[in-house]
Amino acid sequence: MKKCRVLFIIHDVYQDDNWFPMGPGYIAAVLKKADVEVNIYNQDVFHYTNNELAQYLSQESFDIITLGFLAARFTETILDLCHVVNKYKKDAWLVLGGHGPSPIPEYVLKTTGADLVTIGEAEETFLDLVRCKKNNSDLHSIKGIAFFDENNQFVLTERRKPVRNLDSLPFPEWSLFPMEQYSTCLRTARMTPEDRAFGILTSRGCINRCSFCYRMEKGIRFRSVQNIVSEMKKLNELYGITFFLTYDELFVYPRKRIFEFYEELQRNDLKIKYQCNARVDIFDEEIADCLKESGCQFVNFGMESSDQKVLDQMNKNTTVEANIKAAEIVKKRGIGIGLNFIWGNPGDTEKSLWDNVNLIKKYNMYDQIRTIRPVTPYPGCDLYYEAIDRGLLAGPEDFFDKFKNSDRFTINFTEIPEAEYYDMLFKANKELILDYYAHTGRDKKAADELIDAFYRLYFLNEVKFRGARKS
Repeated sequence: MKKCRVLFIIHDVYQDDNWFPMGPGYIAAVLKKADVEVNIYNQDVFHYTNNELAQYLSQESFDIITLGFLAARFTETILDLCHVVNKYKKDAWLVLGGHGPSPIPEYVLKTTGADLVTIGEAEETFLDLVRCKKNNSDLHSIKGIAFFDENNQFVLTERRKPVRNLDSLPFPEWSLFPMEQYSTCLRTARMTPEDRAFGILTSRGCINRCSFCYRMEKGIRFRSVQNIVSEMKKLNELYGITFFLTYDELFVYPRKRIFEFYEELQRNDLKIKYQCNARVDIFDEEIADCLKESGCQFVNFGMESSDQKVLDQMNKNTTVEANIKAAEIVKKRGIGIGLNFIWGNPGDTEKSLWDNVNLIKKYNMYDQIRTIRPVTPYPGCDLYYEAIDRGLLAGPEDFFDKFKNSDRFTINFTEIPEAEYYDMLFKANKELILDYYAHTGRDKKAADELIDAFYRLYFLNEVKFRGARKS
């Protein structure tokens, strides 16, 4: 019997430093294990145009064509891409998934003309979709999808429970992807020229729910440290990976897991470098020492604000004091530190902006340029629904009309007029950029060019800006 053919389109992000697409990697592995023919079309790495995609689709036939995306890419990239796929897909289903469509499936289906949206994590959902497509069976029986039926009625099926035992999933199907490009394009803090960097996901979820964060599933699930180290060894052996970029929302949790991870590395005589994300409220000297001993080069903290009232309003469940303590612990040990702040939350003022700037300058280790972004109420997060309740947003269409760039505000949650808002933010980020270049001794011309890019973004609405973060 003819195999079902599935095509994953990895859409372009218009840059050359591309992170491995972990969602498609896992789903592709599950499908390949089930004897499904999987193909990958990498617009991100090779920058294939939509015209080239159209030519490719006109020459091929698939049963399912799928792509995942974040909300920030919807207007800029996904709408045109879906138009091309719909025109050339023949009898294939166009299936959309990921963080972008999961909270707003009806709107996404209407605007893209896609056949289906998968809701949440989709490894098991895709197995069911393949069987359904192959057998021409009823879509209503599949959990975790949305579609319009033959009567043009919107259908949202029962939510699928996420995979509890993450060790039961195969490793991502790296062999289908251009691994040479993915393992050499990323240069991050504390890497040497000889290092090869690549992503790994050791858990799914988070213990918290910040107001600005949309998570597809509730709670947090972990892979065993044995399973994690086994994947690291394989990536090292197959592709020479020496520097691991953890995709986890929260790597440093629970604390015993960090020590078990270090012990497993030692048992396997595996010396690695890595960077990770951590919450400040569960960070202490003992954890920092273990991270450093195990090869951690850089820790990202979502500190978000230096104002306690703002932290409380965003449901961060941390304190300014804990932010400062974590920064001092990391800096004392010489580990790189990512000081992440957002501004423009409910309750933010000019004072809270400059307090953020001063805290960054005090604890910055200058591995990266650190600038401050406005908060964005992406569909699905609590802040998005707060904006709707307050009459600041009318729904997804209004969001996408207003959203232009994650370094510009979509909704002004403060009492500060727009012109003053951007003037404050420009001055703050200009100071952070100049501070970075003063401490690193890098080319002053590059600082002037970056400052000018922010000026054009804020005041001339040149929204193609891709952010300041450099290693």
